[in-house]
Amino acid sequence: MLVPGLIHLVLFKLGPVGALVIAFQDFSTFLGITGSEWVGLENFRRFMEDPMIGRLIANTVILAVLVLFVSFPIPLVFALMLNEVRLRWLRRSVQTISFIPYFVSSAVLVSIMYTLFSPNGGVVNVVLEAFGRESISFFTEPAWFRPLYTFMHVWQNFGYSVIIYMAAMSAIDPTLYEAADIDGAGRWRKILNITIPSISTMIAVMLILNVGQILTIDLDRILLMYNPAVYSTADVIQTYVYRLAFASEGFPDYSYAAAVGLIQGAIAFVLVLLTNKASQKFTDSKVL
Repeated sequence: MLVPGLIHLVLFKLGPVGALVIAFQDFSTFLGITGSEWVGLENFRRFMEDPMIGRLIANTVILAVLVLFVSFPIPLVFALMLNEVRLRWLRRSVQTISFIPYFVSSAVLVSIMYTLFSPNGGVVNVVLEAFGRESISFFTEPAWFRPLYTFMHVWQNFGYSVIIYMAAMSAIDPTLYEAADIDGAGRWRKILNITIPSISTMIAVMLILNVGQILTIDLDRILLMYNPAVYSTADVIQTYVYRLAFASEGFPDYSYAAAVGLIQGAIAFVLVLLTNKASQKFTDSKVL
C-alpha cells in the first residue's frame, strides 16, 4: 500500500531537489545540467535587484498571512462545536458534507464561484440588488481578489483539518469529562480545560504545517481566477516563477525561476523551524 506513495514521493518531491542545481547555472535545455555554464549566485543577485520583486513579495505575504489567520482557526472552532453535537448521525453527516469540497478540483470550485458571484444573475449580486445595492463585478475588482481567494481556500480545505481535529478529540479519555460533570463544569469549561489542552500537540502540528505552506500559494487556483484587471493584488511569486519558467515569448528562464523558488523554499523552512520552537512554549513538547 505504501509503494505508490513512495514512488510519487521520490519522483515528484525528492527527484526535483537535485535539479535545483540549475539555480546556480545559466541553464540551457540543449546543453543539459552537465553542459550548462555555472554562474554562481548571479540569479540570486538578479532576484534582489528585480523591480517586480517588491510587489510580488508584498502580494504573496499579504495573501498568505490572510489565509493563515482565517483558515487556521476556523476548522478548530468548527471541530470543537461539532464535537459537542450529541447525535452521532448528525455529527457524521455534517463532517462528511464539510469534507466533500476537499475532493473537488479547483477548476470546478472556481466555476461555482463565478456562478455565485457573477455580475449577471449571480446569487450574491441578486441579493445585493434586492437590498438596493449596485451589482459588483467581483472577479475584476482587485480589492475583492484576496477575500475571494481566502474564502475559496477555507471552503476547499477546512473539512480536512476538521477530520484531523475530530480524530484527536476521539482519543481523549472520557473519564476526564465524567469527572468534570461531577464537579459541575459546563460545556465551555470542559472545552477550555479538557478538550483544547488535550489536543494542543495536534494544534501545534497543524499550525506548523500551515506556516510551512505560508508562501506556497495555490498556483492553479490563482491562474483560474487570474486576469489583467487584478494583477495588482493577484500577481504573486508563484505566478512570476510560472511566467519565467514557461515564457510564451523567447526562451524560458528556468535558472532564474529555480532560484526564486529556492529562496521561497528556504524562507518557508526557516518559518517552520521558528514555529516549531515557539510551539514548545505552549505544548511542552517538540513537534519536529
